[in-house]
Amino acid sequence: MADLKTDPNIPDPDGFYAELIAAHDGLSEEDSAALNARLILLLANHVGDRAALSAALDEARRCARG
Repeated sequence: MADLKTDPNIPDPDGFYAELIAAHDGLSEEDSAALNARLILLLANHVGDRAALSAALDEARRCARG
């Protein structure tokens, strides 16, 4: 399994979060979910490392369970 970066690694994380929230402004719940899906697929394509993507899915699923 790939080593997944889980420590903060985004310059200006608060600015990015604000931009992410603003991207959803005015969207319906369905359109917001579609935006998230497109963003995930774009970033997954950018990462390109299948092992890292699998590790990210595993970690996200683990966190979703609490």
